[in-house]
Amino acid sequence: MAENKMLKFVSVEQKTPPKREAGARVQDFSEIYAAFVQPAAQEQAGRCSQCGIPFCQIHCPLSNNIPDWLKLTAEGRLQEAYELSQATNSMPEVCGRICPQDRLCEGNCVIEKDFESVTIGSVEKFLTETAWEQGWVKPRTPRAELGLSVGIIGAGPGGLAAAEQLRAKGYEVHVYDRYDRVGGLLIYGIPGFKLEKHVVSRRAKLLEDQGVTFHLNVAVGDQVKLDELRARHDALLIATGVYKARDVAVPGAALDGVVPAMTYLTASNKVGMGDKVPEFDSGDLDAKGKHVVVIGGGDTAMDCVRTAVRQGAKSVKCLYRRDKDNMPGSMREVKNAEEEGVEFVWLSAPQAFLGDGKVSGVKAHRMRLGLADSSGRQAPEVIEGSSYNMPADLVIKALGFDPEELPTLFGAPELSVSRWGTVKVDFKTMMTNLDGVFAAGDIVRGASLVVWAIRDGRDVADQMHLYLKAKADARLAKAS
Repeated sequence: MAENKMLKFVSVEQKTPPKREAGARVQDFSEIYAAFVQPAAQEQAGRCSQCGIPFCQIHCPLSNNIPDWLKLTAEGRLQEAYELSQATNSMPEVCGRICPQDRLCEGNCVIEKDFESVTIGSVEKFLTETAWEQGWVKPRTPRAELGLSVGIIGAGPGGLAAAEQLRAKGYEVHVYDRYDRVGGLLIYGIPGFKLEKHVVSRRAKLLEDQGVTFHLNVAVGDQVKLDELRARHDALLIATGVYKARDVAVPGAALDGVVPAMTYLTASNKVGMGDKVPEFDSGDLDAKGKHVVVIGGGDTAMDCVRTAVRQGAKSVKCLYRRDKDNMPGSMREVKNAEEEGVEFVWLSAPQAFLGDGKVSGVKAHRMRLGLADSSGRQAPEVIEGSSYNMPADLVIKALGFDPEELPTLFGAPELSVSRWGTVKVDFKTMMTNLDGVFAAGDIVRGASLVVWAIRDGRDVADQMHLYLKAKADARLAKAS
């Protein structure tokens, strides 16, 4: 009788791939986790309980068929497991690395309470890296060309997911991006210790091999107007993401040395890729030898504090107005940051940034959690008379992101946006108020996770296909 390779959670303990020691990993920007080797990946995949209602799949934005590809992995049927994994995910090698699995699939694993969850993300990373090594990852070239053209504004995860799907259907796909590399946030925002850049460039090369054309260093509204792109293509997708930094309205916010998170992270990532960044070379965006204070509690704040440690900061503090239990970021990232020497200052918020021309400190006040607000979370309240100062040579604001003013930026005042600045769409068709112009990802839903951008990119590709098919059918009917 064949051995049952599943349901081993009662006999096999949870194990993650080896993690480099903190003292060693802070010396570079390489990923901190090793990859599973096949026996370990199969053993951990075999811990899956194959439950009747897979909460891991339900809580995955992409509805990845996790139990089935875990079973195939446990049985050693790795190519089949990979094929099933990539059927619903345009970038499984990215999601396996940077998804907050502790809040999504793994956090909802039914064996979590008593036996610790299946290490889904690590198995996913193992599968996709094995697939690349074995040559199983191939460009999805179309069976036939449809003779219709699609333009996509934004080469981030949402735009790339849509590009892959639309090109596979047979459309000519052109992606426009204002930066000089493909990947958007994946390249410029997320540090290499979470996502090494070759992982993104490898995916970009695959899309080029699939027939997607990239137009880099092209800022829509500057080099080309939205109207020009609408005339050039049969349909258009806005997938720009959100990059406008939220500010903090306190005295001293304009001092030198008080910088937005994306400015800081982009400089660090560019230097890591070999670019010359004058603001880094001058020391303005380099944390080396400085007292660094990061304001915020999300994953971007964790990226900033951990980057500052690697740059050789004298001290790194994370200032957050709520407590640890109420942090919006991944607890796994918080733990990694603590291991690397970051000091978390809970229940504190900036009152003012101190300094004469250049920041020299942060004046903060203590907070307490009061009654729940409209979101259901306890609202932070200032404790009167609790002010204190801390030294700071570099303050990084990681308070989240808002949309840029796209109607002005694109030279398209007719484009409708919400009161938050996000692009308005019909949520059934994902089309904006402009015929043939669609929008998806963070520019519609607001700042969110990469996995949601991928989901939106795949969904909007289906809606654009329906629109273009109806348009083509109408032309044929008219011609006949």
